[in-house]
Amino acid sequence: MSRLALLGGPPAIAQPPPHFTWPPIDERTEQAVLRQLRTSISIYDRSGVIAELEDALCAYHGVRHALLTSSGTAALYSMYAGAGIQPGDEVIAPAYTFFATVTPLLHLGAIPVLVDCDHTGNMDPLAAAQRITPKTRAIVVTHMWGLPANMAPFRELANKHGLLLFEDGSHAHGARLNGQLVGTFGDAAAFSMNGPKTLSAGEGGFILTNRDDIFHGALMHGQYNKRCRNEIPSDSPLHPFAVTGMGLKHRIHPLAAAIGLEQLRRLDEYLDGRQQIAAQLCEQLGEVRGIEVPVLIPGSRPSWYGLSLRYRAEELGGLSIDRFHQALTAEGCHELDRPRSTCPLNLHPALQMPESLWPSMAGQFIYRPRDFPLAEALHGELLRLTVWHRASDFSLASRYVAAFQKAVQRHPELLGDEDDR
Repeated sequence: MSRLALLGGPPAIAQPPPHFTWPPIDERTEQAVLRQLRTSISIYDRSGVIAELEDALCAYHGVRHALLTSSGTAALYSMYAGAGIQPGDEVIAPAYTFFATVTPLLHLGAIPVLVDCDHTGNMDPLAAAQRITPKTRAIVVTHMWGLPANMAPFRELANKHGLLLFEDGSHAHGARLNGQLVGTFGDAAAFSMNGPKTLSAGEGGFILTNRDDIFHGALMHGQYNKRCRNEIPSDSPLHPFAVTGMGLKHRIHPLAAAIGLEQLRRLDEYLDGRQQIAAQLCEQLGEVRGIEVPVLIPGSRPSWYGLSLRYRAEELGGLSIDRFHQALTAEGCHELDRPRSTCPLNLHPALQMPESLWPSMAGQFIYRPRDFPLAEALHGELLRLTVWHRASDFSLASRYVAAFQKAVQRHPELLGDEDDR
């Protein structure tokens, strides 16, 4: 192989970036947005494209209620509020997740009780069981990077202790475990539909639930006036407050809903394509020294929001992950990144000093680095690779594999260069 591009050689991938754009925008999507633009750009009730997308989400997932929101964070916030999470309640949550899984809890005065991950990167159910106290009200499980978490032990744990079970499916649209869709295992689930998500509306989110009380509570939290008046039964104790709700507005924009509806119609097609390319990448990268491909639990079909690769520096003479990543970027791997903001939550100042942002959290909890060694070790060794979805992307995926092979084969040059630096 030629000299490493970082050290003056030609790159393994000469194609200029970007190598991946999402969501796929074609004429059908453009026409859907134009139709909606000419119909209405503000919808106050459950009608038009809002009703269409919520009905489609219900049909796809086989649930009674879907509620669109302005973001995945808003979906999580309304889900927790709608389920009655209150100040002082403890909620078992993964230490390794995007921070929006838990920050809405802080706005509600609830206490996130973080739990380390297992070897898959998802929350360890045995560790979660040890964190339950008389104050525990709920468990929230994230399906990290689109890999379904093992939900059976969490369902058993919730049933045993009379707890609510939530899912954060923001990485895992259309993922399945033993044939069952992510988002249908718990009492409610929240999803994001922002730009890079497998199901994208540009910006947006949604809640899924079969429980009327959670649905009505979520309506009250962020969909005031017409939706609350029309959809919360007149004999409900919430109905007198329909006009004001809780004073928050979490409605999705109709243009975003139009995009989301078009993307949902092709979600399974996209997932099938990602599945094929992920299989190729896992097979080929699994044979590359220093690289570990994801561990899948039996019966899981991921959404492949990203291919989470674990870098083992000890297999490459101790070469740092930063230098290895730098070399791959120079080789043209522009769709390979080191996740930063998505990291163990105890590494964020917001969770280390919560009272600075939420004064009511003073003395309630404090997290510190090294609190969750498994999550921190995984994060420190993680490289995230895009998973493409089209048959025409197979050759590009192969060139990425070749870049990995080149960097690994010539890693001694990087070691010497690193010593000089």
